[in-house]
Amino acid sequence: QVQLVESGGGLVQAGGSLRLSCAASGRAFSSSRMGWFRQAPGKEREFVAGISWSGGNTDYADSVKGRFTISRDNAKNMVYLQMNSLKPEDTAVYYCAGDVSGRWSLVRLISEYDYWGQGTQVTVSS
Repeated sequence: QVQLVESGGGLVQAGGSLRLSCAASGRAFSSSRMGWFRQAPGKEREFVAGISWSGGNTDYADSVKGRFTISRDNAKNMVYLQMNSLKPEDTAVYYCAGDVSGRWSLVRLISEYDYWGQGTQVTVSS
């Protein structure tokens, strides 16, 4: 079983940057596909970015492509989301999630993720 703890959220002005971190515990992490998702008030949770177990493949939602970068360090059991050029519409609770099966074709499907963190709030002011 893998447990995830996110950190790094906060309040930032539009155009600013934040780096989210996700600390994982458990042996399955290094073989898991990992993703970042977000949920804004009154909206459904949505895919933001995903990374394969090796880090060799990444995928991004169109809304964040070119502004966000996902990365991982398997030696440290960490996943990161670097967020640049933040916009007010990026305001949401951000969640880290993992899928032990690691199937890359399912990277954007929320239902395919086995374990989730508690979330961290990101607020972007205009």
